Amino acid sequence: MGRSDSKKGKKRKKLKIFGYSILAIIVVLLAVGGYEYYQLQPSNHFKKVPVVGTGNTKDNNKVDSELSNSTFNILLIGSDERKGDKAGHTDSMMIVHIDLKKKEYHALSIPRDTRVHMDGYGYTKLTSVQYITQATKGKQQGVEAAVKAISELTGIPINYYLETNYWGLQGMVDAVGNVNVDVPFDVKLTHPWYKENKGKTITAGTHKMDGKMVTELVHERYSLNNGEYGRQQLQEAALKGIAKSALSPSNITNLPSLANSMSDFLLATNMTKSDMASLGLAVKDIDLNSIQYHQLHGENKKMYNDILKANDSEVILDPQEVKEIANKYFTD
Repeated sequence: MGRSDSKKGKKRKKLKIFGYSILAIIVVLLAVGGYEYYQLQPSNHFKKVPVVGTGNTKDNNKVDSELSNSTFNILLIGSDERKGDKAGHTDSMMIVHIDLKKKEYHALSIPRDTRVHMDGYGYTKLTSVQYITQATKGKQQGVEAAVKAISELTGIPINYYLETNYWGLQGMVDAVGNVNVDVPFDVKLTHPWYKENKGKTITAGTHKMDGKMVTELVHERYSLNNGEYGRQQLQEAALKGIAKSALSPSNITNLPSLANSMSDFLLATNMTKSDMASLGLAVKDIDLNSIQYHQLHGENKKMYNDILKANDSEVILDPQEVKEIANKYFTD
């Protein structure tokens, strides 16, 4: 579905806001799907899909859905959960819309600090829904609560979800081998995962990185002039490096082991190995530049957080904008 960059630019500003490991998941699925699961034709495999979040606050229970036009939505979640943690915050959220017949793809990033109402608690940030539910009811319940909260917020039905964290990203990079990352500007590591990297500066230019350094790069935002937007640029650069490595001819022999180890990179998912394989087959020839990206533009305000019992900075979304984007690009 090739469209020129100039034409896209006239319609909207494309914001490439892939979450750290969320991006790596897609890249890995592309590579895996094209290797050994060619017999799982997506048009047949995805005739019926689950619905984890219906996009309706009154009826948000699990059901199965017959696809009328071969479209479905996948929620990609990046968690800040560390090893040994019993709960984690939803740090990055992206809904990917896939149209198998038209071969059209849309991606919607959702601000982690969006203000939402949580039953039994009151108003808080979207990022906290998963953490609170996991801490009180369990990990799986927390993930599903986050999925439903995002579905209700956007009005977009969610069929599948995949969740990973920084450790998952590190594992993915190491599985495909070191990657070349074109770093767009100097990056000083002020909040690294590994203490020995604190204070280091990654200069602008091309660097060959292992999983650990890619993880450090895409995590940094405090030292960047543009903060979160700068981090998004770093995440985009990392994605391109991972994609080139994962889809290179030299990596073909690594794909079987990569397919078998996908579960090691994910914290939670409702996708089976067959689902992942068929999805990989569906998008194995995708031009990453053809994905149309969207962002919800909210307003930062100081609001009272019922859980913290104090004011904090939250993102207030425009309901009309949310509805327009959801109806135009993410629903049938």
